[in-house]
Amino acid sequence: MTDLDSTGRFSDRVADYVRYRPDYPVAMLEWLQHTYGVNPHWLVADVGAGTGISSKLFLDGGYRVIAVEPNEPMRKAAEQWLGDNERFRTIGGHATATGLDDASIDLVTVAQAFHWFDQAATRVEFQRVLKPSGLAAIIWNSRRLVGTPFLEGYEALLKEYGTDYTSVAERYGDEPQMRAWFGIGYLGMGRFDHGQLLDFDGLRGRLMSSSYAPRAGHPQHEPMMQALHKLFDSCAVDGRISFDYDTVIYVGTLP
Repeated sequence: MTDLDSTGRFSDRVADYVRYRPDYPVAMLEWLQHTYGVNPHWLVADVGAGTGISSKLFLDGGYRVIAVEPNEPMRKAAEQWLGDNERFRTIGGHATATGLDDASIDLVTVAQAFHWFDQAATRVEFQRVLKPSGLAAIIWNSRRLVGTPFLEGYEALLKEYGTDYTSVAERYGDEPQMRAWFGIGYLGMGRFDHGQLLDFDGLRGRLMSSSYAPRAGHPQHEPMMQALHKLFDSCAVDGRISFDYDTVIYVGTLP
C-alpha cells in the first residue's frame, strides 16, 4: 500500500487520533541530540505528520518544523493545535512528493507512517530534500503484544473484531529491513520504554483511533465494545490500564 492509497484511512478518526494517540518520549529526542549532534538550529521536516503529535516533540525542543501531511482533516487538526507557534508550518505533500525544496532539510522524520509509504520512491524524495549532511529518522511507537493479561487480551480482541487488522497489524520495519532501506548510510537504532495510563474512555478512544476498528453502525462495533469493557474490567488497577509501547527509532544518512 502506498501513501496515496492510505491517505484517507484516518479521515473519520481525527478527533480520537488527536486525543488518544500516544506522544513520543523526550528521552528519544535527547538521544538524537547526544548521539548524532541534532540540535535546535536544524530544520525538521516531519513527513506523514498526521495531527502533529511527533511535530510537537520537536517544537517543544525549540526546533523549526515543517509538517508534511496529505490528509486535509489531519493537517487542519495539526494547524489548529500547533499553528500559533511561529516555528511551525504545514505542507499538503506526500512522502514521494513533499513539496519541499532541494537540499533544504537537516532532519527528515517519519513517525508512525513509514509502513504506508512507497519506500523506494520515498528514499529518492528524501535524498532530494536533505542537505548533504542531513539525517533521516524513522520512528514507531510499537504496541507491546505480550507481557500482561491486558496486552495479550487486547491483541486477541483486535484479531477477532478488527476489520482488516491482520493485513495491516505491526507492519513496522525491523532493524534488518531498515538497515537495507538506509543502505550504507545506516547509523543505528534506539529503543525507549513508553506508555499510556488510560481509563475506559481513554482506552475506547485509543482503539477507535485505529483505522481497523469498526465504527458505530458496523455489525462488529458493539460486540467489540462489549469485549473491550470486559477486558478493561478484568485488568484495570485503580481505574486504569497500562497501554505499553516500545518506541523505536532508526537513524541514517541517505547517500
